[in-house]
Amino acid sequence: MTRRTEWPDSAGFGSAAGDAENRSRRNRGAAPEEDGAVRDGGGSLPSRAGSGPPRTPEEQARAICLRLLTGSARTRRQLADALRERGVPDEAAEEVLARFEDVGLIDDAAFADAWVESRHHGRGLARRALARELRTKGVDSALIDEAVGRLDAEQEESTARELVTRKLRTTRGLDRDKRLRRLAGMLARKGYPEGLALRVVRRALEEEGEDPDLLDHHLPDA
Repeated sequence: MTRRTEWPDSAGFGSAAGDAENRSRRNRGAAPEEDGAVRDGGGSLPSRAGSGPPRTPEEQARAICLRLLTGSARTRRQLADALRERGVPDEAAEEVLARFEDVGLIDDAAFADAWVESRHHGRGLARRALARELRTKGVDSALIDEAVGRLDAEQEESTARELVTRKLRTTRGLDRDKRLRRLAGMLARKGYPEGLALRVVRRALEEEGEDPDLLDHHLPDA
């Protein structure tokens, strides 16, 4: 993997939103907003509770997006779906989403990179499973291909071997067929291609002392 993206934590995300908005205003020659608010056009969104509810659809959309982004990074599609579910008009939603992209609060490419990094190293997911998850979150196909492409075949196979090694000891005592099915099935659920899964399982069992000829009888060539 060639790039690691770290998302700001919940405590700092609101101030990051204000900082990004202020940088954008300075670039346009406008004065920065006061600390604690994000302003766009005529509306403002206080970041502290007790300042009154948002009034316009745009203000409502900004409040919803900032609240969701404070919890974790989201894709544009996820935020758009959330705004639609809350009854925000499409025009207001589109304006706010575009604004958030302009100031860097929505970045689907960075989201995809961070997702691949986290889910591969944390859960051992293969490229196919990662791509499937990113599609459900509305990430563009080209961005998905770029993100999962940074996970090369060598790294993917290395992770598959680690997964099988950890799982291997829990299958001891089972008959050969059950061990094969359980280990290969575990890799399949994580998105590993059948050929790779079978090759990794065969090698792990051979190293443990299983007869290669008997394994070949049960496992097709990868």
